[in-house]
Amino acid sequence: MTTPRVFVVRHGETEWSLNGRHTGITELPLTANGEKRIRATGRALIGDDRLIVPRNLAHIYVSPRKRAQKTLELLQVGCREKLPWEQQRAHPESLIRTSAKVEITADIREWDYGSYEGITSAEIRAQRAAAALPPWDIWRDGCPDGESPEQVTARVDRLIAEIRAKYHAPVIGRAKREAPPGDVLIVAHGHILRAFAMRWVGKTLQDGPTFLLEAGGVGTLSYEHKNLEEPAILLGGAFMVDVVENSARDERGGVIGEGGKGGQGEEKDVDEAK
Repeated sequence: MTTPRVFVVRHGETEWSLNGRHTGITELPLTANGEKRIRATGRALIGDDRLIVPRNLAHIYVSPRKRAQKTLELLQVGCREKLPWEQQRAHPESLIRTSAKVEITADIREWDYGSYEGITSAEIRAQRAAAALPPWDIWRDGCPDGESPEQVTARVDRLIAEIRAKYHAPVIGRAKREAPPGDVLIVAHGHILRAFAMRWVGKTLQDGPTFLLEAGGVGTLSYEHKNLEEPAILLGGAFMVDVVENSARDERGGVIGEGGKGGQGEEKDVDEAK
């Protein structure tokens, strides 16, 4: 039975992410190390026997920021259509792995930091202390001249509703052989993806996240009990290797990657992975 997923990927390292500067609307390239790590992530996590199976992708969302778009390029998902910012498809027919369309959406752009754009949390605290302002928490207070938690919640909720209605509701609980692709990939930014994950499971931003998403990091969201009304954050998503393939590799004495033994390719309810 099918349990669709949302894979969230934070863009690769930039100079500002490296030194902790808030980067909302500022356009910055990935560092050389950031590009290298994203390429490695694509090789490790994307493929027919990996965490993200391209043929299972129904749709790909990406932020308007170039650092997120470059990250999607470097992941090498293998889209049939050219990426929206390309003049022509960058890879040959032989490397096509998915028919998922890529959509640039402002709903997943980074938090608008307003007056705090380009400065660190330590600098923000120092500024506020000098001005005799109370302690600051972005999840509670938002950013002056930028976005409030309520504004961020509104656009994240809009995207979540779209994903569930268009891509997850039609496939959840259906037999794999009968279901169209239902997984979704999102490539965006640190604060907004953490906000997305909190709203995915019904938490308010004011609750504050107790998890991090590093530059180039990957997270997985899904559902418990194959139920659209039970959204969950999936920890430790396994590589999707079919049972038959596992058996064949065992017989050949091959090494089975992360995902273990005993048919990890069979989709598990999220609660079974706890």
